[in-house]
Parts: sequence; C-alpha cells; structure tokens
Amino acid sequence: MFHMNKTTDADPQHHEDIVYPHALPFVAVHLACFGAIWSGVTWQALTLGITLYWLRMFGVTGGYHRYFSHKTFKTGRVVQFILALLAQSTAQKSVLWWAAKHRHHHLFSDMEEDVHSPRHTGFFYSHVGWIFARKHNDTDLVKVEDLTQYPEINWLHRYELVPAIVLAILCFAIAGWSGLFVGFFWSTVAVYHGTFCINSLAHVHGRKRYVTGDDSRNNWILAFFTMGEGWHNNHHAYQSSVRQGFRWWEIDFTYYILLGLSKLGLVHDMKTPPEAVLRNEHKLGARVINKAAADVVATFNVEQIAARVNAAIAHLPHAADLRERLADAQHRVSDVLASLHLPHVPTREEVSAAAAEILARTPSMNEVIDRAHALLIEKISQKVATGT
Repeated sequence: MFHMNKTTDADPQHHEDIVYPHALPFVAVHLACFGAIWSGVTWQALTLGITLYWLRMFGVTGGYHRYFSHKTFKTGRVVQFILALLAQSTAQKSVLWWAAKHRHHHLFSDMEEDVHSPRHTGFFYSHVGWIFARKHNDTDLVKVEDLTQYPEINWLHRYELVPAIVLAILCFAIAGWSGLFVGFFWSTVAVYHGTFCINSLAHVHGRKRYVTGDDSRNNWILAFFTMGEGWHNNHHAYQSSVRQGFRWWEIDFTYYILLGLSKLGLVHDMKTPPEAVLRNEHKLGARVINKAAADVVATFNVEQIAARVNAAIAHLPHAADLRERLADAQHRVSDVLASLHLPHVPTREEVSAAAAEILARTPSMNEVIDRAHALLIEKISQKVATGT
C-alpha cells in the first residue's frame, strides 16, 4: 500500500505491532470519503466511482494477480505496462511488491510464515494489518526477478503512487470535488477491501472442492465482487490457471475480459487447468500431502493421548523394561508403540474418519491418511519416550 520506512530485524525499533504512523495515509484515504458530505454526490461522480471500481478491480485481478504474480497468460510490453498502471492506480504499492508478497503467500499458505493467514494472525491482521508491519515493507526482488528486467516496471516500483495520484487529478478534472471524493476515494476504499477480503474471508468462509493443504475456500459472493477471485480454493488447487471459475456456473469476469482481449490478439498463451484437475482426479504433491496430514493431526489432542498412553504403560507388567525398550528404540519408538496396540493410540481407521471430516475428496486421500497416521504416532511417541 503506502510507502513505509525500511527496517531490518536488527533495527531495535523492529516489532510485530501495527506501525501506526505509517497507517495514517491509509486512514486518511478512508476519512476522505466523508468529503462527499461537503461536496455532495453527483450522478456523474457516482457513475465515475462505480466504473473505476470495476476497472481497477480488473487491474488487481488481471494485473497484480493473474499476470504479474502467476503469469497465467502472456502479453506484449505495452499491454503489460498498461496493466501495471491500472493495477497501481489502486494505491496497493508496486506490482513488484504485490507479486513478491503474493508468491510468498502461496509458498507458505496458512503456515506460520504466511504474511496474511487468518489461522495464525486473526481476521484484522490478515485483512489489512499485516501491510503496515515493518517486516512486510521491503520487496523481495529475488521472487520477482522475471519482472525486474523491465525498466518501465522498475520505474513504477520507484514511483509507486504516481498512477493513483494522476487518476485522482483526472477525477477532479472530470467531476470536481465530488469526482475526487466519490469517484476516486470511494472506489479506492472499495477496491482495497474487495482485495483484502480474499486474504481474510476467502480463507474462512466458503466451501472446499480441493485438498490444497490450506484454508482457501470458494465463495460465490466474493467471486462476484472481485471479478472471479472468490473461487479461491480452485485457484490454490491450480495456481497457474487464467480462469478461476472452473465450472460453467462459476462467474469469473476477469477471465471473460481476458478471453475477449485474446480474441483481439492483445493477450495470448492463456493457461487453463488440465482435465484431471477439473475432475478432481489429480494426484497431490508431497508438500500438499504433508500440509493436509498436519491439519488432520491437529484435530487430535496429542498431549491428552500421550498422557493416557503413559498411564496405560504404567499399569503394564514390566513397565520399566518397556520404557527402557522405548528409550533404546530412539528413532524406532513409533514402531514399538504401534506394535503394543494400546487402546488409547488412534488407529488408521480413526485417522481416516478425521480426514473425511475436514478434507475434500481427493485421489491422494490414502497417502494423506498414511502420512497423518505416521505423523500422529510419531508425535505421541516423542512424548511417551520422555514420559511427558
């Protein structure tokens, strides 16, 4: 979003809290919306605001997201520059910053390293607060090396607010003060929160069609107001797809516009999901399997199970010998524990039932269950071996 001073972890002022002084411009944009009380709301300004909302939302969805972050289609440098201008007219920082942060998000989606996960940081921080934390200000240019080769993109990176400022001036020139407050500021705030809802609400409310190892969900209401971005679980299942509405009834305005541009020859090589993905018949990668398995394990109370196992072992004959055996087994503790068939240790069938409760259908379900069961036994074993 707005520019913030650079710091490093070595900076004594570096902290996890919201950097309130740097949040002031963001707050000011919201407060500027009340200027409409003084200027009035003209039909010309309101029409301008509605038009700019949809136009600039496309800048976010087709520009920031599907092109610069994921390269789901190709285009020439002129159209690329126009997409960058349109995207940055939303005042959501440069395309380099936006794409770098988004690529990082997909690497660690809903893990502790994720920059905006409601699972770990709560709704407010995931929705908007993370933007103003010092550690998120810098741009990881390594993640966007493919984009830094263009001088015009680097120029926009250095002067990230120029497109937004120029647009604000044009709004004033077209419709006066009402054009500025209603046309520019109202639409800017609306685009802000439309974008932010994908980071927050789309990981909380909706349905999961695919196992993606995170909390991404499909939400038709968000999809409508964000021109297709609300089909978020689809997107996380196949990130390089130019279309995010995988079913005919999943409205995706961004894809329709890009399809139209492709007919005009302005964009090309649009990537679409394979039939196996559309039918939900694709095999999951090891990374997703591990993340999904960890989510299944999280549904069990490992500490409570380990306590019960310890209590059961204490009443077994030769308990001391058994603990010595467990200690000697070291990395084979889980094998020894599994061989005891203690009633408190969850069976594979119980793990399978837990997986069915929280995961969508997938051909890789057996691999997820096997990994989750092994991981669960391993965690319990670690506590039992130490008597904790």
